[in-house]
Amino acid sequence: MKVGASRRSLLALAAGAAAASLVRPPAARAQHTGKVVRIGFLSTASAAGLADRVTAFRQGLRDVGYVEGANATIEYRWAEGHYDRLPDLAAELVHSNVDVIVTHSTPGSLAAKAATTTIPVVVAAAGDLVATGIVASLARPGGNVTGLSFFNAELRAKRIELLKEAMPSLTRVAVLLNRDNSANMGPELQAIEAAARTLKITLQLLPLLRSDEFASAFLKMNENHTDAVEMSEDALFTGNAAAIVALAAKHRLPLIGPKEAVQAGGLMSYGVDLPAMYYRAGAIVDKILKGATPADLPIERATKFEFILNLKAAKAGGGARPTAMLLGGDAVIE
Repeated sequence: MKVGASRRSLLALAAGAAAASLVRPPAARAQHTGKVVRIGFLSTASAAGLADRVTAFRQGLRDVGYVEGANATIEYRWAEGHYDRLPDLAAELVHSNVDVIVTHSTPGSLAAKAATTTIPVVVAAAGDLVATGIVASLARPGGNVTGLSFFNAELRAKRIELLKEAMPSLTRVAVLLNRDNSANMGPELQAIEAAARTLKITLQLLPLLRSDEFASAFLKMNENHTDAVEMSEDALFTGNAAAIVALAAKHRLPLIGPKEAVQAGGLMSYGVDLPAMYYRAGAIVDKILKGATPADLPIERATKFEFILNLKAAKAGGGARPTAMLLGGDAVIE
């Protein structure tokens, strides 16, 4: 595969210094001695499914002076897509007396918040933290949780618009949802449904719980004469992106989702730079370990959005004709 050079950013939106906050600081900025800090990492996904983001987080820690095996240890807990495990995994981290817990997603954030009111929690990436009740406000989170968020509901609505642009005759889109992630489902569905009404598109909502439900979900899409598929950043889907894209190709259904989707062979991706957010989480952990209070650290919002188009997938069929979209893409997979 050949990936074209970046063309332009689709969107830059931030509050105050948040835009500059994702710029990598010099490695020599901080040198720590003495106590070995203990960081808990609570994930909804698997180690393999989150590898690139964990690598970015560890690099973010290194660049502010924390090196695993030297002055820092990271206790990892992986839910492997089984969200019902999150409360017990969060409790394990609390009982192991970590100095800070790093997590991601709404389910991970809710589990960490429920497990402790005293250990600081840093959210590396999640949807609307205010709408889901995880923090009181973006400017002053309150409690023991802070971190980074992105416009997940708006992102998913934008994907519906991009599908319509690529396929003007589009009338029906299947939307993959995780039944375990109900806290996010309301705001996301409101945004997706509003976009669909404007574009006169019928949505086929498919709430799933396990990867073994994917095949039957695609059969339902065929039965309903679905034209295309949209998938979210949820770990159930990103961790199984290759399997989902393979099913979409088998049924000749164009698919749009986060970057993992297009990297696996999907038609398009539109989303935030998640590794950059995890990298930035390292600096927020540093602030807390130096004495900052999570309640007073504003929630930072993603500032970089990427649109990637897979020409190979477009040529394979499914009705997509995205030639005019090339000029708007940040990158093209040929």
